[in-house]
Amino acid sequence: MCMKIEIPCQCNSEKAQFNNLNNILPPAVILTVYCPACSDKVKIDPATMLHDNGWIIEYDMEQIRFLLGRFDIPAARITPAFVFDERYSTWQGITPTDFTESLREREALLEISRVDKRTYAEALKNWSIKRMQAFTTAGWRKAQPAAA
Repeated sequence: MCMKIEIPCQCNSEKAQFNNLNNILPPAVILTVYCPACSDKVKIDPATMLHDNGWIIEYDMEQIRFLLGRFDIPAARITPAFVFDERYSTWQGITPTDFTESLREREALLEISRVDKRTYAEALKNWSIKRMQAFTTAGWRKAQPAAA
């Protein structure tokens, strides 16, 4: 089970939504979130931060290494990229605001279902494909093909 976590960015103009896999890590491991508006002056520390398409997440890596150490994961393997990519603490969806945005977009499509179910199914499929293509083209980390 994953608990929804919503954290405002440093400038309070955006809210990022996170999932922490099976609640292994508490929300407190996310120290700071920077949106594109407030991340431009941040010097990225690769030891504690992950950059994703203009957004920056700062993790409490000391706490994370301690907590993930219980699972016999070598400390050297536990990096911000590992934490994010292995879903220990990552966006709820593809982007920081994906969950909320996709709900809004799907609600708009729902109107079609009341008129024509087949058209709705096709519209939903097309929306999903175009959405993922847009995320991939935009460079979102979770939309990129997995490394072999």
